[in-house]
Amino acid sequence: MLRQLLEQRVSCAAIAIVTSLSLAGCSTLPASGPSARAIEEGAVTGAKGPDQPSLQYALVELTGPMLKFLDDPGPGSFHASFGQGRGPAPQIKVGVGDTIQVTIFEAAAGGLFIPNDAGSRAGNFVTIPAQTVDDNGYITVPYAGQIFAKGRSLPQIEGEIVDKLRNRAIEPQAVVALTNQTSSQVTVIGSVGNPQKIAINPAGDRVLDVLSKAGGIVNPGYETFVTLQRGGRKATVYFLNLVQNANENIFLRPSDILYAYQEQRAFTAFGASGSSGQFKFQQERLALSDAVGKAGGLLDDRADPGQVLVYRLESRRALERMGVDLTPFDPRQTMIPTVFKANFRIADSFFVAQRFPMRDKDVIYVTNADQVELFKFLNLVTGVSNAVSSVAGDAVITRNAVRTLRR
Repeated sequence: MLRQLLEQRVSCAAIAIVTSLSLAGCSTLPASGPSARAIEEGAVTGAKGPDQPSLQYALVELTGPMLKFLDDPGPGSFHASFGQGRGPAPQIKVGVGDTIQVTIFEAAAGGLFIPNDAGSRAGNFVTIPAQTVDDNGYITVPYAGQIFAKGRSLPQIEGEIVDKLRNRAIEPQAVVALTNQTSSQVTVIGSVGNPQKIAINPAGDRVLDVLSKAGGIVNPGYETFVTLQRGGRKATVYFLNLVQNANENIFLRPSDILYAYQEQRAFTAFGASGSSGQFKFQQERLALSDAVGKAGGLLDDRADPGQVLVYRLESRRALERMGVDLTPFDPRQTMIPTVFKANFRIADSFFVAQRFPMRDKDVIYVTNADQVELFKFLNLVTGVSNAVSSVAGDAVITRNAVRTLRR
């Protein structure tokens, strides 16, 4: 009687476990991530049409025509943050601490600055000793008095000197030159050959010009980022984007700060790939096919080659050009969570993967094949059945032991 009761209870428990697993859709089985079906059902929109998800991300089938819309914006943009990708260089103004030299010319000898015996001299001019712009922004010119120089261009200073001497000198002309420029400097620090302050050329210096004057970058370009701080604003760009995109190589302004630093770009891979973890790019351009290879490829006994997924934040502009419906997202959202799906069961998908550019912090996830999930479930059911048999056997042993004790 005891044996029958125990076997009945254990059998009921086993049936309850199996039934609950079936009702749960195998959600309690071990897995390295969400299934392909769960990802497709969870997408808020995609190239194939909208769904009704609970999480807002877009799902895009990775095909050849999609590639032309993909570009790597990098972590930021100098042009978008500060402008002046093209156009004239900013005009350099005189500032406090600059050293100025003034030369005054007169049309004939016998004037205010040129004596009568100047005929033996080479030229009718006089050079005033160099002087530094004081804290109030002034310099002093004999017979013209104080001249305000701070924040003005050299031609503006020359014009005021001539105006103040016009009625005292003979057809005066003035030439003003900067002999030591301290207020129009930029600071270059970080991973460069010679960190220092550099005076901006009156013709204008761009970011790459100043980095070159500072000895250039010391780390590989594909591991270098450059931050520009101007006043209370700053932006960071990938160095190779700075080289390849002329709009990012903007003109610098006085008091700008450039900071070059090394940061190795990396992606993360997990799921049914040969290896899981973080992998460094270690090269200028890394394609999806190269990234999958770095991660050990796809596991023959686990992976679904039709579900190789890349998670990233993609720009709204690129997705709109692909024809993805973005109405479920906030119009102010410029970067959209996106899952790109590559189907490695198709032969030409490998050519597409060779041209799909990986980005820093991308995530690759390879899903398990459906058969793997089925095998997991069957193994679990087998384990439960074995446990039922074992418990029933233990019940018989326990009953016999009780009978022996009663004798």
